[in-house]
Amino acid sequence: MNRVILIGRLTKDPETRYTQGEDPVAITRFSIAVNRKFKKDGEQTADFLNCVAFGKVADIISKYFNKGKLIGIVGNIKVNNWTDNNDQKRTSTEIQVEEVEFLEKKEEINEESI
Repeated sequence: MNRVILIGRLTKDPETRYTQGEDPVAITRFSIAVNRKFKKDGEQTADFLNCVAFGKVADIISKYFNKGKLIGIVGNIKVNNWTDNNDQKRTSTEIQVEEVEFLEKKEEINEESI
């Protein structure tokens, strides 16, 4: 079974693009910092994980999340293997997001800022 549940903060704003064709599908890529349980030398350590979401989940992440926001995701780990232009074998690992959870309260909008 390949299933992950993660809670972390976005390290930068999500980047969204759309597939070409008659019915475009959103593809949103982002990374999150997930704190480790134990500290090293008294300082918090974290893992930085690349994530990708498709369709409606991608649209939600793109619309409601930005750098620094706490996010909960459910998905699976995908390992990509390819050979680059220099015939070097490459590998990347990313989280394919299937579900997203809001973990912070919606910020109050100040009428003066509108």
